[in-house]
Amino acid sequence: MTQPIAIEADHVRKAFGATVAVDDVSFQVPEASVHALLGENGAGKSTIVKLLSGLVTPDQGGFRVFGESVALKSPRAAHRCGIQTAFQEMTLVRDLTVLDNVLLPYAPANLLGLVKRRAAQDAVARHFAELGLENIDLQEEVGGLDLAIKQKIEIARAIFRKPRILLLDEPTSSLSGGDVDWLGAVIAREKARGATVIFISHRLKEVRDFCDSLTVLRNGQHIATGKVADFDDEEVIRMIVGRSIGQAFPEKPAKTHQSGAEVLRVEGLATLGKLTDASFALHKGEILGIAGLQGMGQLELFRACFGAAEITAGEIAVDGKPVTIASPTDAVRANIGISLVPEDRKTEALFLKLSGTQNTSIPVIERFSKFGFIDVKKEQDAVAAVFQRVEVAERALWTRAGAFSGGNQQKIAIAKWLLAESRVLLLYDPTRGIDVGTKHELYRLMRQYVEAGGSILLYSTEIPELVHLADRVLVLYQGRVAKEVSGSELNEDSIMRAALGHEGRAA
Repeated sequence: MTQPIAIEADHVRKAFGATVAVDDVSFQVPEASVHALLGENGAGKSTIVKLLSGLVTPDQGGFRVFGESVALKSPRAAHRCGIQTAFQEMTLVRDLTVLDNVLLPYAPANLLGLVKRRAAQDAVARHFAELGLENIDLQEEVGGLDLAIKQKIEIARAIFRKPRILLLDEPTSSLSGGDVDWLGAVIAREKARGATVIFISHRLKEVRDFCDSLTVLRNGQHIATGKVADFDDEEVIRMIVGRSIGQAFPEKPAKTHQSGAEVLRVEGLATLGKLTDASFALHKGEILGIAGLQGMGQLELFRACFGAAEITAGEIAVDGKPVTIASPTDAVRANIGISLVPEDRKTEALFLKLSGTQNTSIPVIERFSKFGFIDVKKEQDAVAAVFQRVEVAERALWTRAGAFSGGNQQKIAIAKWLLAESRVLLLYDPTRGIDVGTKHELYRLMRQYVEAGGSILLYSTEIPELVHLADRVLVLYQGRVAKEVSGSELNEDSIMRAALGHEGRAA
């Protein structure tokens, strides 16, 4: 018997000005299944999600939901069709509590229009407990929470409304380890309840673990739809990027980290927050990996090295000399040369309404200024040169950063520090939410940077990245460096054992 269809896209087209985001796309998603939507950044996945969420409307074609043609002209129209979305770029209001965010905009009210506060709080508390999120304080403001916690709240809010169709837009880009396992259990629970899930991810392992079927988009066009089991990984990658990627990671050079001079040394570093004791040395031409489960102090470590977190103990030395890094301005000074590509590029790395040129030149704008006036041609020529290095399209020179895909935004964020001639790059989960093709480009860029004499401190939620990119890896556990992993011991098992607290602290 044929399985009923939950969603059918029928020759859908959507353009934003001259950019065609979705071009004559048709596919079907069976009811009570988990369906992966795959493609590079800019392939049209997020546009499909926005169309189904009622945020934008198609220029041509349309959708059928459970066999009926629907006009999804607003989020409320999508909600009436049983569609709920958990977005990657989260829609939570940072100045409201967790509880208020979950209740928006459908808080239960009495006949006078007053919110039934106690009943609502009890319902949300029960819901969070069912999802294993009972440790989240419903009265805490969202703005102060970690990115992974915010992502879980975004997902929990969508599920709280009991959707018939749940859209998950790159939900694991902010999650790692046990959090991904948590999401897998949540997806299985929703499927068992009869919900249909559309799952966007760049991690093929998750697609195989969670999904029944898949659709691949490329350049806004439909490439293939079928059962996940019918395609091997190489075939999926070839469909996504339009070519074969023979080697996922660039080859590591045969060297030890001692081969370069010491550039950055951290001794007994502690901060306000979760970092209590970190010591390490970073050498010229080295990629030093940092691993750890959520909330083990890695974020505080990176922020402290960039002057964005208050240091309570320990010291930082550059080229063997102690330095005071009290602000990012101190960090990027030529005699220090430390730069940070942060966790959330949209809110912390870029001004989305400014052009790629303006974003890239901001840290060193005085280089292009004289008597208070900017030499625009000199500025653009310099930025164009670094854009060529990171392979960003020329239109980024004059186009606002917010108009680009996540991968290109990340390249602009990195280009900014290449222009500043930074000697040390702090890369905090730099491939988060990046497609497989762009990941490959960023890996090559990292290797080229260190081969030219730069140094990288790299944190990633994807352990294989650390294994294949880093010369050695420090594992953080409960705010301390628990273990250094290098040489033949540098593998996923050794890193995860230390990350889970199964190793003693390094001597």
